Formats: sequence, structure tokens, C-alpha cells
Amino acid sequence: VDAYFQETRLGFYSASDDVVELNPSNFNREVLQSDSLWLIEFYAPWCGHCQSLTADWKKTATALKGIVKVGAVDADQHKSLGGQYGVKGFPTIKIFGANKNKPDDYQGARSSQAIVDGALNALRSLVKDRMSGRSGGSDYNRQSGGGGGGSKKDVVELTDDNFDRLVLGSDDVWLVEFFAPWCGHCKNLEPEWTAAASAVKEQTKDKVHLGAVDATVHQGLASRYGIRGFPTIKIFKKGEEPEDYQGGRTRSDIIAQALDLFSENAPPPAIYEILNEDVLKKTCEEYQLCVIAVLPHILDTGAAGRNGYLEVMMKMAEKYKKKMWGWLWTEAGAQMDLEASLGIGGFGYPAMAAINARKMKFALLKGSFSETGIHEFLRDLSVGRGSTATVGGGALPKINSVEPWDGKDGELPVEEDYDLSDIDLDDDFGKEEL
Repeated sequence: VDAYFQETRLGFYSASDDVVELNPSNFNREVLQSDSLWLIEFYAPWCGHCQSLTADWKKTATALKGIVKVGAVDADQHKSLGGQYGVKGFPTIKIFGANKNKPDDYQGARSSQAIVDGALNALRSLVKDRMSGRSGGSDYNRQSGGGGGGSKKDVVELTDDNFDRLVLGSDDVWLVEFFAPWCGHCKNLEPEWTAAASAVKEQTKDKVHLGAVDATVHQGLASRYGIRGFPTIKIFKKGEEPEDYQGGRTRSDIIAQALDLFSENAPPPAIYEILNEDVLKKTCEEYQLCVIAVLPHILDTGAAGRNGYLEVMMKMAEKYKKKMWGWLWTEAGAQMDLEASLGIGGFGYPAMAAINARKMKFALLKGSFSETGIHEFLRDLSVGRGSTATVGGGALPKINSVEPWDGKDGELPVEEDYDLSDIDLDDDFGKEEL
């Protein structure tokens, strides 16, 4: 099994290592509320440089044990944490010092010796600041102004006048905090809510909104939704009764819940026909996996048969939409280089392959092209089972530009009629010599 396709649940590090595996549910407790200096690697399981760093990172953690905390975040699985700290490439190493809301980027070499030196220099600075009374403070809730990024303008101020129009009249999902200005828990929540609002706005392309209602001013709203304590957070989805938010109160918790709501509420991903090279490159390079179907020629299936196959794909795209994979299809024979690179070439249609363009690995659907067959294929890929191979040529193949399918049954090519009266058959036939 090629572990490249594995959606690593346990990450690179285990309980026997001195590296602390961090996630949205323990990050606040372990890191943000800690007095310790933390060195944290944000990685992705598919990233070769991250795999190379693993041994040095474990060595660093062992060397600094009891002195500096060393952690790791699978930022591919926990996108909310990576997004919150502006992680755009892997691996990214950040130093969380006195002000945990504003970590510093580690810019040094990737050897354990260099990383340990960098950590000890940061520790020296932290101690020096404390000696001179310039401590950034370790109480996360006392950090001012939203701390780790986030803009107050991204929290929508909701009132008796605008609530119905903005929230109830929206197709989007809303998380609404009902607060009172005098409430201590509300003040603690404010920087978390602000930071989460900005991250959620960006990561859901403005499809999930965070709002806030001052329930002491807008008592009509507070009364309508039975608000009795502060802060109370409610989730509003179009056409449904509001439900109480039951998650944690850190920005990581709020972002994770918002992303779950987004994927539940989002339409299934679009399925694009491979019309040119841009369609293939954009889809396969933007997503961790791109799922490609090669459907039979239109003359073999007609429009009804083709639409049946596309419908199966749409159902599977809906089922796996939380994975954020790309979905493509092409007609048999239209992209022969692509078929050859995936070992499909010329038989066994409909066929399906899943490509990981970062490593140029692919897996082929071995079972039936049906909901059951494709579900088993994708389920196995998502847990690291199933065999994979390298894409032929080690790169995305040449793609022909083709006209999009018009949605109709195909037409047989028109054969030209010949007028046989002009042909002197006697010249060619019947001149057998005796």
C-alpha cells in the first residue's frame, strides 16, 4: 500500500515520542494557556520535506525535554489551525513565546542542532524580557484586541432592525453570539470570536458568518430566542429552527465547528469535463486528490447512459464533499495520453482513477462503476488502503483541447455518397486473362 494516499489520523508522531501532537481540541489548553516556550511544526503528511524533518524534530524534542515544549500540527487535517496562523507552506515552524497570539517564524536551518540553538535563543530573549518586566503575559484571555489576527469588522453587529433580513433571510449559515457588555465570559470570548470570524470568512469564501447581538440593548431578539445566560451562541441555517452551539469557546473550536457546518451546507463539488490542459491542471493541483472518470464514447451509451454515469459521480461527490477533492470526466478516446498515463488505454470503460498530483501517484477503480464500487474505492483511499502506482511519465500528460459535450446523443459520422456511374468498372474487373 502506498501510504501517500493515507489520510494520516495519527500523524507523524506517536505517544512514545517527546513531540506533542496538537489539534484544535488541545491547542488552547496545551499551548495558549501555557507559560512555556513552544516550538511548533505545522506539517502535511504528503509533504516530502516534512517527512525528512521528522527524525530531526523528534531529536529536538528529546534534547529540549523539560526546557522547551516541542509540538506538531497536521495542518492538512486541521486546516483551521494552520489557517489561523497564516501557514501557507509545509513544513512551517513557529515559536510561541511570551505573547502566544503572535508567534515568531523560525527561519533557521532544518537540522536538530540549528533548531535547538534557535529555541534556546528565543528562551534567552523570553527570560530577559521577564527580568526587565516586559512579559507578554501568558493568560490568553487577557490578550488585547483579538490577538492572533482577526478584525472586529468581520463580526457582524446584529440588531432588532437587521436580524431578520441578514440572518433569517440568508441562504448561508450563521453563528450568532448573544452577549452582555458586563459579562466576564463574554469579554473572554470576544478575541476568540473575532479571530474565528476572520478565519471563517476567508476559509468558507464568506458562506458562514459570525454575528453578535448585545442582548441588553436588543431585548426583543433575546426574548424571541429565550436567551437566559451569557454568552449564548446559536446556529442558524436557512429554513431550520436555530440550535444551540455545543462546542468549545476557543477560536480553534469555533473555526472547526464553522467548517463542519460549511461542508454540511455546501453544494457538492462541480464535476468538470476535461476540455483543455487548464481544467486538468487547476483541478489536480488545487486539491489533494482529483477523481477522474473516463466514460464510454457517446455512441456506445447515448445521452441517457452518460447522464446515468455522471449522476453516480455526483452522488459520490456529495458523499465525499468534506474531503474537498476535485472531480473530472472525459470521453473514451478524447485524451489518449491521459488514459495511457493511468494504464486505462483503450478498454474497460467506464473507468475511474484518483490522482495525487503532488506525488504523481494514482489509484485505479478495480470494482464496478457504481455507487457501491466507487464508495468502496474512495473509502479505501481515504484510510490508506488500496494499491497505487506512479503516473506514466511522472508528470501530468499532454491534454487535447476538445469541444464540450452538447448533452445530446451522438451522431454517426455521415458517409459520402458516390455516383458509381462515372467509374468504368471494366477497367478494373473482368479482365482476367485466359
